[in-house]
Amino acid sequence: MSKKNLQFWLIQILLIVLIVFVSTKISFLFHPITIFITTLFFPILITLFLYFLLNPVVNYLQRFKVPRIVAILIIYLLIIGLLVLAIGNIVPIITKQFTALANELPKYASETVRYFENLSQSAEFKEFMNEQQDLLDSAQERLVAFANDLPTLITGSFQNILGLVANIAIILVTVPLLLFYMFKDGHRFPVAVSKFLPAAYRKEAMTIMKETGTTLAAYIQGQVTVGLFVGILSLIGYLIIDLRFALVLAITVSVTNIIPYVGPLIGGAPAVIVGLFESPGKAALVLLILVIAQQVEGNILAPLILGKTLDTHPATIIILLLAAGNLAGVLGMILAVPTYAVIKTIIINLVKFLRAKKEAKLRVVPETEG
Repeated sequence: MSKKNLQFWLIQILLIVLIVFVSTKISFLFHPITIFITTLFFPILITLFLYFLLNPVVNYLQRFKVPRIVAILIIYLLIIGLLVLAIGNIVPIITKQFTALANELPKYASETVRYFENLSQSAEFKEFMNEQQDLLDSAQERLVAFANDLPTLITGSFQNILGLVANIAIILVTVPLLLFYMFKDGHRFPVAVSKFLPAAYRKEAMTIMKETGTTLAAYIQGQVTVGLFVGILSLIGYLIIDLRFALVLAITVSVTNIIPYVGPLIGGAPAVIVGLFESPGKAALVLLILVIAQQVEGNILAPLILGKTLDTHPATIIILLLAAGNLAGVLGMILAVPTYAVIKTIIINLVKFLRAKKEAKLRVVPETEG
């Protein structure tokens, strides 16, 4: 590296360091921007999810010469109809079961305390606790600290509830409007963005955006379909063994199934616990139902519905989930795989484009020399 290049890169690095340093000193200026972005994050996320899930239906209706606006209105009417049907028939059952489950929690808690009290009377437990006295003292200190901080935690929880209500209100207002305009003009987005790029890159940019949209749409539609089937299978199994709160527990399995590998474990744990409080045999039957549902999903539903949408090795997915879970919790685990799929699609298309461009140059050079 020449002296001139070295000076250039040193200046670039110093400028970056200076920008970072100045940004830390004026961070208060970015606070309103941060609030604005975090407020819109979930509405935009939900809008994109619904767009990629339902846009193929809009496109399908257009094939029958239905105007796009009319197709969008039909989708909205169907959604409203399904919501009215759910509120009138399904929501009361879910509310009833959820309320019953909440009322049973003190009973489950007291039974758990009684179990540990009986366990604490055993000689093996006493011997273990004598060996772990330091751990016991540490746990006691943490409990005392938690009790002291409890009023603050309650106040904070109340504020969080108010914030949650406000966010739900924002979502209910903004998502239908954003989704309407996404349905109306979303298909024009790749063309509009490509106009800001040099002419030589427009075709490849269009390809990347279209393939990215196709990948996301296929992944979201496939995961929703598979999750719905797994929820139905779990519900049928829970009803057969007469498990309490069957509908709520089946919905939990269906929703968490969107997280690969880890989701079924998270969603199935509450059902196993409820079954365990009834009897060990009931818990074993719940485990059997979950295993059967996951085998059907892994060997039949996922290959049939998802196919090779992502074409990602399971080890890669597990590493992504671990990293995303540590960085952003459950939301990170949900977004990790589709984000990876988008990045992978972009990189693959860029590599293809650069390789094709390089081959084109190599073909031009011999022709010029000849």
